[in-house]
Amino acid sequence: MKFNVIIEKDDSGFYVAEVPALPGCFSQGKTFDEAKQNIKEAIEGWLEVMNEKAKESDREVIEVMV
Repeated sequence: MKFNVIIEKDDSGFYVAEVPALPGCFSQGKTFDEAKQNIKEAIEGWLEVMNEKAKESDREVIEVMV
């Protein structure tokens, strides 16, 4: 899967990463590369949690390609 990620340097010097397509999926790092690696882990965790939530509910999960 591919996601657009926004990485910005904050006032304290940390790099903050956000995935707009995944609400609440954020991470950070001391360097750009660290933030990039950390957001990959955050995405994996976000997807895992959401997949488990979907399995536990009565909702139907489908894939849609655009």
